Amino acid sequence: MAKSKNHTNHNQNSKAHRNGIKKPQSHRHPSLKGVDPKFLRNQRFAKRGTALLMTRKKEEQKAAA
Repeated sequence: MAKSKNHTNHNQNSKAHRNGIKKPQSHRHPSLKGVDPKFLRNQRFAKRGTALLMTRKKEEQKAAA
């Protein structure tokens, strides 16, 4: 009896490239799920602080102009 074929990769590359090999989609803001809660809390306060600073800076520029 003839030996049976153990492995072949024939045509797999062509099949893969037919619709194109795509990169995984990257998201603008990755999920914060599973991140340290202490860090998240501090980050929230820090974001608010920088937002206030930016608004004050814009108001000063408008007043100066």
